[in-house]
Amino acid sequence: MNNYKLLCIAGIAALLVACSHTPAPVEDLSASHTQPRTRSTADGNYTVRGGDTLYSIAFDFGLDWKELARWNGIGRPYTIYPGQSLRMAAPATSTRTTAAVTTRPVGSAPTASTRSTQPETPRSTTVDAPPAASTTASSTTPGSTAPSVSAQSTPPATTAASTPAPTASPEAVTPPRATEAPKGSLSDPQSWLWPTDGRVVATFKDNDPSRKGLDIAGEEGQPIIASATGDVVYSGNGLIGFGELIIIKHSESMLTAYAHNRRRLVEEGTRVAAGTTIAEMGQNGQNQTVLHFELRVNGKPVDPTRYLPRR
Repeated sequence: MNNYKLLCIAGIAALLVACSHTPAPVEDLSASHTQPRTRSTADGNYTVRGGDTLYSIAFDFGLDWKELARWNGIGRPYTIYPGQSLRMAAPATSTRTTAAVTTRPVGSAPTASTRSTQPETPRSTTVDAPPAASTTASSTTPGSTAPSVSAQSTPPATTAASTPAPTASPEAVTPPRATEAPKGSLSDPQSWLWPTDGRVVATFKDNDPSRKGLDIAGEEGQPIIASATGDVVYSGNGLIGFGELIIIKHSESMLTAYAHNRRRLVEEGTRVAAGTTIAEMGQNGQNQTVLHFELRVNGKPVDPTRYLPRR
């Protein structure tokens, strides 16, 4: 009998020791989208992956897509390719240009001076960049009998997407019909629509990476609409923390994003009108049925309620 008791005590002791071990930790990935992305290489570049677009990369890294295109010399239609390496910061300013200007002999010919003070002109014409200030000055210098060639040779394609054609001329003091945008161009929307019905359960908060937009609660499958007219520049699920995501370009400076969809109904390159159904509401990483909606101006998140109508 004593031996039996000893065996029972030994068994209970072994069980207690086994239960005292700490279980393996479980990693919580539910808030992974609040952390900054670190997909760039050691030299600060980013390697394009399948499914990426210039707009989705800029959105993912919190950059202005126009700046990203300019840094990499990418022009319209802003096509990128898997395996392509993109610079993710502005290139360092070269000191050789300054030296050429400050050490030029006084007796140098005017043409040489003009050439040395405009080394960056070819790069500025790769995307939607206005004519350089130095070009305007050279076209109005006293004694000049005609506008400078460089001022007149600015390709119209550099402003065709965002700026009315008349404003491209540096001599136009009052551009004719300035309020009319060129056919097919995108100008800032004058009115906006709520992207879906439902209660706002999370609001925008400046400088808080976890609150870059609105979370609007609803029922799974309810329609998500385009908040304003624009072009679909991304439709996919390649951005961590956003699920099935749609990004719409409304102008050269304004984008909206619609995340955590159950189903996407529009493809990249599609032109959508305000109010068009673009997706169905789905769930986020916390199994909450919500739409995460963002509005960005020049790459920076802004409070959507500044633009949406009161309700």
